Amino acid sequence: MMQTLNTYYDVTLTVMPFLARGFVETLRISFASIIAGSLLGFTIGLIRSYKVPVINVLLGAYIHFLRGTPFLVQLYLFYFVLPNTNVSWLSWDSQTAAFITLTVYTSSYVAEITTGAIKSVAREQWEAAAAIALNRYQTMRLVILPQALRLIIQPMSGVYVILIKSTAIISVVGIAELTRQGEQLIITYPNHLLYIYSLIAVIYFIYCYPVLRFARWLETKVRDRTSAASSSA
Repeated sequence: MMQTLNTYYDVTLTVMPFLARGFVETLRISFASIIAGSLLGFTIGLIRSYKVPVINVLLGAYIHFLRGTPFLVQLYLFYFVLPNTNVSWLSWDSQTAAFITLTVYTSSYVAEITTGAIKSVAREQWEAAAAIALNRYQTMRLVILPQALRLIIQPMSGVYVILIKSTAIISVVGIAELTRQGEQLIITYPNHLLYIYSLIAVIYFIYCYPVLRFARWLETKVRDRTSAASSSA
């Protein structure tokens, strides 16, 4: 028993620096993609809420394509297909291709969440804002978005967790993120395959769980603040 524990202890000491290096890469690319994808998706969702005919159709096609195709196919498209078009600014390295793919993939879900949240705000809110002479921009900024925000936060956290887990797929284009590091370690320690993958799963959980808890806390804060503002009004 003690010999087995010592073996796992030695393996852990050996592999953890490499897994930590992979985790830093996962953290870096996922954090950047979360920020960029959220901004892009929120902007798209906001534009779609205005229902401009031609733009709405184009943005709808963008969202349905990204949500209707596997992430791996999109990654291959950005990494292998687009650079072969001989357009200079589409000649991306693996890091850029992974970042862009994760960003646009995330934006498609964030856009749908944003549009849905805005649509869920009661029509009477628009009418009440018009009654006090607010224009459409003021109504959106001061009345609609504060109410929509509390409906956005919780589903957004689910999207972020999906993005974090999707970083495991970018290893296919040679990025040494967490899963890639684990796969390389398994070559050295083939008898500890299950243990190494378990360590990887634990690290992903340690990363994802606080995201979900923070989203729940933030949702509660926004709801309480919105309720307090409504009561004072």
